[in-house]
Amino acid sequence: MDVQQGDLLWQPAADRVAATRLTSFRRAVAAAGGPAVEAPYAALHRWSIGEPAAFWRLLWEDAGIIGDPGAPDRVRVGPPLGEPGHDLRDTRFFPDARLNVAENLLAPRPGVADDDEAVVAVDEQGNRRALTWAELRADVAAAAAALAGEGVVAGSRVAVYLPAGIEALVTAIATFSLGAIYTSTSPDFGVEGVVDRFGQVEPVVLVATTGYRYNGKRFDVRARLGEIVARLPSVGRVVIVPEADAEAGNDAPAGEVRWDDWVRPHAGHRPDVERFPFDQPMYVLYSSGTTGRPKCIEHAAGRVLLKHVQEQQHHCDVRPGDRLTWFTTTGWMMWNWLISPLATGATIVLVDGSPFHPDARRMFDLAVSERLTHLGLSAKFLDSCHKAGVDTRVALDGSTLRMIGSTGSPLSAESAAYVHEHLMADVHLAPMSGGTDLCGCFISADPTGPVRAGEMQVATLGMAVEIFDPEGHPIDGTPGELVCTRPFPSQPLGFFGDDTSSDPFGVRYTAAYFDRFPGVWTHGDFITHVVRPGATGDADGYG
Repeated sequence: MDVQQGDLLWQPAADRVAATRLTSFRRAVAAAGGPAVEAPYAALHRWSIGEPAAFWRLLWEDAGIIGDPGAPDRVRVGPPLGEPGHDLRDTRFFPDARLNVAENLLAPRPGVADDDEAVVAVDEQGNRRALTWAELRADVAAAAAALAGEGVVAGSRVAVYLPAGIEALVTAIATFSLGAIYTSTSPDFGVEGVVDRFGQVEPVVLVATTGYRYNGKRFDVRARLGEIVARLPSVGRVVIVPEADAEAGNDAPAGEVRWDDWVRPHAGHRPDVERFPFDQPMYVLYSSGTTGRPKCIEHAAGRVLLKHVQEQQHHCDVRPGDRLTWFTTTGWMMWNWLISPLATGATIVLVDGSPFHPDARRMFDLAVSERLTHLGLSAKFLDSCHKAGVDTRVALDGSTLRMIGSTGSPLSAESAAYVHEHLMADVHLAPMSGGTDLCGCFISADPTGPVRAGEMQVATLGMAVEIFDPEGHPIDGTPGELVCTRPFPSQPLGFFGDDTSSDPFGVRYTAAYFDRFPGVWTHGDFITHVVRPGATGDADGYG
């Protein structure tokens, strides 16, 4: 297919646009005095950043967030850009709010039954495990009681060294329920990579595996795990999750306990739900560590939950009863993002192993067998499928799939066209851009708008995305520095353990994002805002 950047690849039908969560939200916005439903997306985006208190308050209500949002002035904004003292870190979102992320993830949602599947885990060998909503709630309650029995309280750190699977998920939600902090790496990380990360946050519990499979091979990590534990003196309990592989030795090493033995005494536990502040620490994620020890990026509970449900419901059109996956490991921020659709009442499918095993059709076959509505992949994976000539039109056309998401790197115009020509014709292809630093997206999808080759669609609602030249001047049409000039909820709390003696926000945190253009978030990515002749607004495309 001969395709050029900017060529139109897909336009949603009118009935499909009308059924989206974004259109439903736009009706609520219009009723609250915002732009009309039929106004261009650019008008809605301008309103979302120009009226942050109204936007985020309405989002809380529309998304069904459970908790107390607090006082009416739910967004307290400092001086605007260009005025003395401007610093978007001074803004507080929902400063008086109280909520519990686990309560939001596990709450019953309209149209979703207790015996519906909440989570499915599939590995390379075809092993499939599933938990219903009732089972997931019970397992989280038992794991939370087990964590509390190990001394985990609000602010404690719980670390996971596991593949993407049910125990990694249950541990995360159980940790949230206690107001504690969850952090994870995947078992392909070596000793130094794990210790460089977990050693900085000093976890009290480590939930780990003794091995994993990738591309048809088993990798034994028992020796590696032993060295990791020896170098993490803060860990008081090591919990071993047995492998599904029958060849693996699944006995817990001396001094450690198997998962089932650890949680079984707490079966039937009925927890009391404690609600925590909006800024209660929730996650520590890590930078790549290419320029020294990885930065420990600390994210807050309400901030991440609000950002994720906004992206998932409005930009990805996730609805109760949907079924979605994003291929990821527990060492990538998309793992954290993938947990959050539970708050909408969607089923999440966790995939372990290589996406190419036994062949490059694995993820597409999974989309059919698991009746997925959303399939998240990387641009690199889609490029590889393009080069390999994978064709799935017969299987996917007419399936339940509505969206194929792409992250990790830019998706070329050729690979974007390939998706519609050879994978699925009528599908919302959604390249997005964000990062670990905000645990979300700056540039996102629009399920009501066109998809063009080699471009991302829109700036995410609530995100004042601009492009600066080296002198800090806004530019259009040429590559520049991606910046965010107004506050957004999922700004990190800071870096765990940062030096605040001379900077209340943290010396390393300020250096990472705010030194280049003071008071403005500088993300470290180059991007182009595509403006077409005759186009208006700020939602014409990003490349």
